[in-house]
Amino acid sequence: MLNFPNWKVGLIAVTLLWGALLALPNLFSDGFLGLEPRDTGATDPVAVAEYQAQLAAAEESWWPGVLPSGKLNLGLDLQGGVYLLMEIDPDEVATNRLQTILRDIQTSLNRAPLIVREGVPDVIDGRINIKLGDPGDMAEALRRLRRINPTIGQTQIKLMTIEEGANGVIRISVASSARMGLAADAQSKMMEIIRRRIDPDGVSEISITPQGETRIILEAPGEANPKRIKDILSQAGRLTFNMADLSQSAISVAQQTGRPRAGWELVETAEGGLLLIRKIPELTGADIASANRGFDEANRPAVNFRLNGAAATKFYNLTARNRGDFFAIVLDGISMSAPRINEPIPGGNVQITGQFTMEEADDLAAIIEAGELPAKLIFLEERTVGPGLGQESIEAGSRASIIGLLLVGVFMIAAYGMIGIFAVGSLISNIILIVGALSGLGATLTLPGIAGIILTIGMAVDANVIVFERIREEQRGGRSPATAIQAGYERALSAILDANITTFIAASILYLVGSGPVKGFAVTLAIGIVTSVFTAFVVTRWFTVIYLRSARPKRLAI
Repeated sequence: MLNFPNWKVGLIAVTLLWGALLALPNLFSDGFLGLEPRDTGATDPVAVAEYQAQLAAAEESWWPGVLPSGKLNLGLDLQGGVYLLMEIDPDEVATNRLQTILRDIQTSLNRAPLIVREGVPDVIDGRINIKLGDPGDMAEALRRLRRINPTIGQTQIKLMTIEEGANGVIRISVASSARMGLAADAQSKMMEIIRRRIDPDGVSEISITPQGETRIILEAPGEANPKRIKDILSQAGRLTFNMADLSQSAISVAQQTGRPRAGWELVETAEGGLLLIRKIPELTGADIASANRGFDEANRPAVNFRLNGAAATKFYNLTARNRGDFFAIVLDGISMSAPRINEPIPGGNVQITGQFTMEEADDLAAIIEAGELPAKLIFLEERTVGPGLGQESIEAGSRASIIGLLLVGVFMIAAYGMIGIFAVGSLISNIILIVGALSGLGATLTLPGIAGIILTIGMAVDANVIVFERIREEQRGGRSPATAIQAGYERALSAILDANITTFIAASILYLVGSGPVKGFAVTLAIGIVTSVFTAFVVTRWFTVIYLRSARPKRLAI
């Protein structure tokens, strides 16, 4: 317990140093860097961008680029941010839902002996009109369609109303009873997709709340420019893999006549050209397991994504059957790339290349991984919000933290003497590690987060108090300082671990079921538990061992 070989000392020193380096950039302020402070929350986005560039350049000139430079983000209640009120169009949700089952309809009706005369049906004004090759097949066609008619969510409500029309025509629309269920499902799904797009790491404490049945409120702290968020959310995120035709003659004919051959359509490319793709995709965004930013062969930013197991097998079979052909990766109706299939592609790993910046590649990966929006978002209200309590709250929280630290320090020194001073030193290390961990994660600090730090200051000495009381008892029993300290740490370990593990479980539950500021409190508390156990059992003990070896006291003044 009291043995600290060189590798342990080195590990402790590296941990404390790295925590300090992660926390240090938070000392950078506008005035500290020689810049005139500005209220970025109330400034024109272009001016904000220019000022942030100046700030980054000033920081880089003072702080080496190879060292950590991330800071704590302040929450909406401390520094303001972006407020957006958005709405979903229920009619578009219904139309898009019909679009997703077109392939099932086509497959069902094209099985022998039924043949759809007009080729691939399409959704027009929220309806699908299907012309049968033989009106005498109406009964069988209706039976097949009703068999594939899905229900909404966990209800027994059928999605489609299927009606028989004249001259072998079947009319399909979304049932009126299904529209409310679709809207509720779309709102819930939309909120999760928004969260995954804007905050894929789950540490920025954005707030997403429903309003009524079709509206959503987004509050993103620390964002000075709402345009970037709107750009991310404006993309539907509909990703498809379609067989493609790059023949210039076929493209020219389709462009001149305005009517591509049956089953195909013209789409734009990311470079501004045109190509033909098969209407029914081979794979969709639902088949993607993960996506992230990567680099192409020329070391330019790209987007890598991996297909799930079943889709990877399907993609391998597709590429094996279509060697020499082209397939297009289409995002929101624009072909991002259309590579030639030279050989079967195993593993389900695919890459999108293009003229991306690093931020664009990150945003595109977040959009793809988050999934397709059920419908477009309509932006009703947009505000760049100023801080509600702002600097006054930060100063109050800082004062409370300092006062708490001083009171705890005075008590520890008065109660435990010299080793109480070691506990205060480890407590300061604990706070630095908490700030460093939050900065390294890019977490957002809100008022509840500040409360979590203040609570951690009080809780951080619990372990030391338990250990010190055990040491005091052992010394009263006649043990020497070294053996008393060793016994104190050994016998207090189980009680301290039990207490901190249960608190950590509570913090984890808060994080899982909470949202926004509640998550911020949970994150701060959980990190504080881990760092306080480390500082109490490692750092304080290390300080104590150094004192024992240098002073060699006959008895501890405790």
